[in-house]
Amino acid sequence: MIAHSAKPHPLDHVVLPVVNIDLARERLGKLGFTVAADARHPFGTENACVFFADKTYIEPLGVASVEESETAARQGNVFIARNRAFRFRCGEEGLSALAFLTEDAGFDHRRFVGNGVSAGEMLQFSRPMRMPDGSESVGSFKLAFSGDLRAPDLFLFTCQRINSFPAGRAALETHANGVTGIAEIALCSPEPAAFAAFVGLAVGQTVVEKTGFGMKIAASNAKISLMTPEGLEAYFELVVSAADRGLRGQAILFTVTDLAVTEAHLAANGVTYTRKNNRILVKPTPGQGALFAFEEPR
Repeated sequence: MIAHSAKPHPLDHVVLPVVNIDLARERLGKLGFTVAADARHPFGTENACVFFADKTYIEPLGVASVEESETAARQGNVFIARNRAFRFRCGEEGLSALAFLTEDAGFDHRRFVGNGVSAGEMLQFSRPMRMPDGSESVGSFKLAFSGDLRAPDLFLFTCQRINSFPAGRAALETHANGVTGIAEIALCSPEPAAFAAFVGLAVGQTVVEKTGFGMKIAASNAKISLMTPEGLEAYFELVVSAADRGLRGQAILFTVTDLAVTEAHLAANGVTYTRKNNRILVKPTPGQGALFAFEEPR
């Protein structure tokens, strides 16, 4: 049974496990991102998010308390259990999850259960957020998790905002590198077609676009590319092993207003990068999690 939403979900955010939040803040600042204040989850993790004008964001995720994290995992917290498993298998850096915005996480959970891809019980929690002007707000969320046993190092979830963060985040959404949003997420597998249904169900998208190196699935605001290792190397100059037949998150393609501004900022901050046609590529570095690519809108 595959049931989809009335329309595809938008990409909400990308989870990037990092060695620690301080290192992530330093690295992301050097890359030209405005980083929000540190925030603590009630289950042992912490983040320092980077918000974009297109209302997506990236979530560098650190472990603030190993004890709290272990307790939460034992109590059935899927988010924490998957974070701990990712770090054990893949190390302290990477791209572990994609979150899609939903109006009804309960409906999504039932879809995941009915299709045999539920990763576990839903999670509802709140966390504080400090704004640049010093004011504080509380965001509340309800999450529904999807996982594929063939892909232990990547999970997908939908996120329902019960109490959203303030809309006035203009200062946090303005970045020295000119980034305005996320255009594409690159996932890699030697057999991309094996995971099309899994990703499509989480996105709520039935249409799959075939490409020379795999396929693309369109969220309402970004593309999710499932590509072979050969495709990853061709598009992002990133070499990965083809021995792992699972699915892993590898790269984020950001939209920028002016690539020359982005390049000038990176050069001024001593960031190592390469140019490939109309893209700038910055390979994974501690505090960054994944490969970052920058491109002007086509």
